[in-house]
Amino acid sequence: MINKPRGTEDILPSDSPLWRKIEQTAHSVCAEFGFKEIRTPVFEDTSLFQRGVGDTTDVVQKEMYTFEDKGGRSITLRPEGTASLVRSFIENSLYANPQPTKLYYLISCYRYEKPQSGRLREFHQFGIECFGGTSDAADAEIITLALTFFKRLGVKDLKLNLNSIGCPVCKKAYNEKLKAYFEKYRDKLCETCLTRLDKNPMRIIDCKSEICSEIAKDAPRMIDNLCDDCKAHFENTKKYLDALDIEYTVNPNIVRGLDYYTRTVFEITSDALGAQSTVCGGGRYNGLVEELGGKPTEGIGFAAGLERLVMIMKAQGLCDTEDLRPDIFIAAIGDAADLTAQKLVYDLRSMGYKAERDLCGRSVKAQMKYANKLNSAFSLVLGDDEIKNNSAELKNMSDGESVSVALSADEISSHIR
Repeated sequence: MINKPRGTEDILPSDSPLWRKIEQTAHSVCAEFGFKEIRTPVFEDTSLFQRGVGDTTDVVQKEMYTFEDKGGRSITLRPEGTASLVRSFIENSLYANPQPTKLYYLISCYRYEKPQSGRLREFHQFGIECFGGTSDAADAEIITLALTFFKRLGVKDLKLNLNSIGCPVCKKAYNEKLKAYFEKYRDKLCETCLTRLDKNPMRIIDCKSEICSEIAKDAPRMIDNLCDDCKAHFENTKKYLDALDIEYTVNPNIVRGLDYYTRTVFEITSDALGAQSTVCGGGRYNGLVEELGGKPTEGIGFAAGLERLVMIMKAQGLCDTEDLRPDIFIAAIGDAADLTAQKLVYDLRSMGYKAERDLCGRSVKAQMKYANKLNSAFSLVLGDDEIKNNSAELKNMSDGESVSVALSADEISSHIR
């Protein structure tokens, strides 16, 4: 027996309606906010993620699925969505359109990390990106879209955490302070953080090592070292959220796990799974388009992990999705009844009903047991007498009441509508 690869999951028919509900909600909310769907390749040139995500991040250093194709090119399965969208924004000259460019995606991503609850090697994201949104109002708009998405799904008890990690101007001076602070603990830092100390000391704050996390608790905070422009941007973003009565907590420890972020960063968390977990994270990346070869263009976006969202919705009892049970099951005895059942099922389906019939050659008794297992709303049994009289008893499976109907889809429809 061949099993699925470690860190992957089958989305079974029992869960598909919930996934479809999440995806349809994403489509409808994005349409309301003026965002348009984009679909990018599942693999890209490796250098896109090395330059875009950052070579000091865990994603690039430890987690990417990278291989050499038959042409000798280094190819990587996408570990996240933003870098691919920036590449597409530049390559397809979307910057030539009226700005901002507002895009969203529903994709699968790939990271080689230890599989655990809500964190897989193949996982799915709903994300949005807004290019050219220079105003701090764009920050509030993106956060509002994320919260609207979760609210529309009925997800409860979410917390919005907010921070600013500055721009290249104030980051430079801040990184010098960080380097001086962490230098005192050089002999205690993990091997990965030692490599970050010179290149990007802010990454140490995001380290998952217990020792490094404990050391980082007393490190200088970016929010206390913002330049005047970044400070004003952050204050204005909070004013927009206040005007919308959106509750938030300023959390100076949020730096996000990818190098391209600047200024506003945020996370939306939930306690529904026991420990606090992030269900959505994002922020600004004002230098990323330029870093990947485009003209200077401000950007902001977020990504929400769908596996974790599914778990939270189940924990909160939000699995009441569309009813997939059949509207009617038609049982048949004999060749003539079998053909009539086939025609009625076809006609009812063409009218939008969920109609079923037996495909396994069961006895009529077994067919009715099957109809019960499917939880069919109505049933109809056809035999020689029903075909001769052109009528049959339509049974309501919930209360057992029956009514005589002609053997036409229109007649049956008028009773089960």
